[in-house]
Amino acid sequence: MQVSADQVQQFKDVGYTTVDAFFEPNEIAAMRLEVDKWVLNELPRDVSTDPQKRQNFQLIPLHERSALFRALPFVPKVVETVGALIGHPLVKILDQMFLKPAKVGMGTHWHTDNAYFHLPDPMAGVAMWIAIDDANVANGTLKVVPGAFRKIFTHTKDVDSDHHIRTQIEEAGAVSCELEAGGVAFFCFGTPHATGDNTSVKPRAGVGIHFVNEAKAEGHISTRWQHIRISGNAASEGQREYGRRVNFETEVNRVLDSPP
Repeated sequence: MQVSADQVQQFKDVGYTTVDAFFEPNEIAAMRLEVDKWVLNELPRDVSTDPQKRQNFQLIPLHERSALFRALPFVPKVVETVGALIGHPLVKILDQMFLKPAKVGMGTHWHTDNAYFHLPDPMAGVAMWIAIDDANVANGTLKVVPGAFRKIFTHTKDVDSDHHIRTQIEEAGAVSCELEAGGVAFFCFGTPHATGDNTSVKPRAGVGIHFVNEAKAEGHISTRWQHIRISGNAASEGQREYGRRVNFETEVNRVLDSPP
């Protein structure tokens, strides 16, 4: 398992934790190649409402477009870590990629994931935010507000995005999660989070994968979301959902052997 007892306790106490070098260099290199392929094929969509000023590219879902990302949630270290944070059985309900272009990349405003998912217990869900590129303050890395996950925040439409919502946060206690490529931030559905603008000279990509504890979220997973069983008696390593078992290592090697 890639997460320590102290990191698990931090998650339970304040609603988030970070893990450096969660993914191996070859694994993150394969993810980067998949992102490059999507960009080359113009798949990500700019969700900003004023693209002449700021741009925020999003691709959702990922599992329909990439066998690599289809297999990623089933990796043992992912299953074990997410299970240590929120318990089993696990269901993946969302996967998405955000790309902030150099200089004009727009951040995503403050919000909580539970404003979208509406779980009775915000600790029954966790987002795994993967730094595809090195993520720092200059290029708009993830920011969180520790310890605020039990509060209810009123959300309104985000006028800077064509479909997002946002809330107002007192940022004095916010923490920037600076991570090298391959590092991961985990935060529960109640944790307020945002990303900043990318003012650097290079684009920055991040992938978010959202999981819920199926037992604790029973009856609250809308048909709008994915329902991919990752652990528990009903899990089949992708056989039930995709018609065949998936293997992340195999897909990493395939992508590295055939770059775009």
